Amino acid sequence: MTHHHPTSTSQPRFAVIGAGINGAAVAREITQRFPQGSVTVIDKADHVAAHQTGHNSGVVHAGLYYEPGSLKARLCRRGVELITAYARERNVAYEECGKLVVALTEEEETRLHAIYERAVANGVPDVELVGPERIRDIEPNAVGRLALHSPHTGIIDFAGVARALIEDARAAGATVRLGAEVTDMSNNDNGCSITTRDADGRTSTETFDYVISCAGLQSDRVAALAGGAAYPKIVPFFGQYSQLDSQYRTILNGLVYPVPDPAYPFLGVHLTKRVDGEMLVGPNAFLSFGRENYTGWKIGVKDSLGVAANPGFWKFAAQNAKAAVQEFSAVISRKKFLEGAAEYVPSLEGVPSRPITRGIRAQAMDENGALVDDFVIEHIGRATLIRNAPSPGATSSLAIAEYILDVVGETHGLTRKDENNE
Repeated sequence: MTHHHPTSTSQPRFAVIGAGINGAAVAREITQRFPQGSVTVIDKADHVAAHQTGHNSGVVHAGLYYEPGSLKARLCRRGVELITAYARERNVAYEECGKLVVALTEEEETRLHAIYERAVANGVPDVELVGPERIRDIEPNAVGRLALHSPHTGIIDFAGVARALIEDARAAGATVRLGAEVTDMSNNDNGCSITTRDADGRTSTETFDYVISCAGLQSDRVAALAGGAAYPKIVPFFGQYSQLDSQYRTILNGLVYPVPDPAYPFLGVHLTKRVDGEMLVGPNAFLSFGRENYTGWKIGVKDSLGVAANPGFWKFAAQNAKAAVQEFSAVISRKKFLEGAAEYVPSLEGVPSRPITRGIRAQAMDENGALVDDFVIEHIGRATLIRNAPSPGATSSLAIAEYILDVVGETHGLTRKDENNE
């Protein structure tokens, strides 16, 4: 096979590892920027959006909490505009239902004022602080001392968006290889060879000019194959949602969230309406014993040992032991969990619910046990690796794709078709 240095006039061959919403968005973005090039999407699952994209609460985040000016805040605001326009254009379920972040104590009120300042600084449209009366107008069943109202926060079918993006990429000539697990990679300045194994154990190797890895829960392992840095490592946390009995599905008009506690990185009990109209309570986050363990009973030995061997994890655990114990008792007791929800919506007291498939969050952690809060993108040879795509990763997916292709273009001196005045 002859290796060639791609120039601005050649037809670069791209591989995208991962057919979740970020991989799908990147694949479509490549077909738009390099219509002469080729793109192959590779995923070990047998369907699109099999992991984080298909197991989340479906909230389109407005950008309330992020550090103003951070990459997260910028990609989130751009991402909201792109994904909502795309969902409407492609007829994917989307609803602008609004969200209340509710303070129950004086201390939470103080934190809420700070969040409001951030939201305004981030350019989140029409946010306002509302008192008990207005809370009741917006959500007749909710209570609180003070709330931040974000009327444009919405809910969406992220898996539906990912499928539409993959359809677009396919229509533009992309190849999508599902059931193909990446097992090896050789990566240097001339290109990347990727070896994959199919469900029957057959392997094949193909060479590309550029590889972009959007591997989510497996991103650190794919990075290792490409010769990337040891950290950050992925520590899987799961969120267990409960679905309320369907007679309670109209208890809220939109979303009701607690004020986040900076001492603990995961949002507590929150109430989320889903695009199919069902009402969810969740998720309580806890360390997951397996990266793709959606039922909770199958303990992944390799993943659990991986976490146990990660010195950063034990530092994190030491810092968060109290919160972890509390969360674990909530995992065990759905009743206790719903009592937490009833502080915000009193009529939920004693409402029947059932646990539904868990979401698993790929949380990147550095060697000191700190959770990595912002996007991490690593370049090595011809590979670009998304090492951390934290929430709002799904909301921001179309903006992340633009950003990544900008960075890949700059790093490798690629020009896109509209810069060539073709």
